[in-house]
Amino acid sequence: MSPFDHSIEAGNILRGLNPEQLRELANHHETTASSGAARFITEARSRSAKQTYIVEDGIEVGVRQQAMSVERATELANQVRAHLKTREMIEVDCTLGDHPNWRLGCRLYVTSDYARLGYMWSQSLFPPADDWKCDYMSIYVPDWPERVIFAHPTEKISFILGTDYFGEAKKSFLRMAMWDTKQRGGIGLHAGSKVLRVRQPTAGIQDFGLLLFGLSGTGKTTLTVHDCGLSSPEGVVIRQDDVVLLTPGAGAAGTENGFFIKTEGLDSSQEVLYNAALSPSSIFENVMLKDDGSLNFDDTSLTSNGRGVVLRSDVEGTDDSVDLEKVNALI
Repeated sequence: MSPFDHSIEAGNILRGLNPEQLRELANHHETTASSGAARFITEARSRSAKQTYIVEDGIEVGVRQQAMSVERATELANQVRAHLKTREMIEVDCTLGDHPNWRLGCRLYVTSDYARLGYMWSQSLFPPADDWKCDYMSIYVPDWPERVIFAHPTEKISFILGTDYFGEAKKSFLRMAMWDTKQRGGIGLHAGSKVLRVRQPTAGIQDFGLLLFGLSGTGKTTLTVHDCGLSSPEGVVIRQDDVVLLTPGAGAAGTENGFFIKTEGLDSSQEVLYNAALSPSSIFENVMLKDDGSLNFDDTSLTSNGRGVVLRSDVEGTDDSVDLEKVNALI
């Protein structure tokens, strides 16, 4: 078996678990908020960019990326695979994107002690499509003695080692999707997307597709979900808050079924996000709770990078599509 094969040998593999079963497996790490949402505290509280590498195998590594040799990647992958033969793993399958011409089958393997990562990831993407096949795979071993994350794009596999931060699982597949899109003549963009439904002087109500760019924590999601002060029959339709794939023949294809929100300072003045965050379906990392068990978005004593996974279906103003048929403007 190749160290980059899309299957593993493990002491035991738990397959076909639904989100409720994954949450039950993660019970030993959960403190439940009074809203019913799951809250977890992690050791790593942000992504580890300085320990992230791209395997230098027939591709040009980007200016701001770090290269890893094929030899080093092979050595590490073989060590991980030997280790997994003694471990119990969870296999979680999801679909990235929902456009019939532009979606990817993604498989995550994570050690069962860290079922919370599988639970959060299962809520961030879509269930397996009817024609699902494994396009990309990530192997996640949070308790590995060395922190190192490496992606092998041409083999379509990533290894996430020595960190328990959910954002690494999320990014491992989005990174691959953006690379895949580039190979197919498109480009992946770190941007939110929405439709502005506005009245034109001579043409009635028209839809305008909008992309909003912004670094993490600068207000991109807040602006993406804002109603822009429009009222019926005008309005806003929210599509995506993080990554879209600008593609030939598919417009700006969405990627995720959940929003990964930054929670610092979130309050009722941000009505759409705040109400969604109070859903019992939401999941939080490194957010403090008050004495009564309610979520405390003002307390950053754990980290200023508190995060939450919020289902799109809990966000007022979304519909059943994550795609923009056409992009009319960029901000």
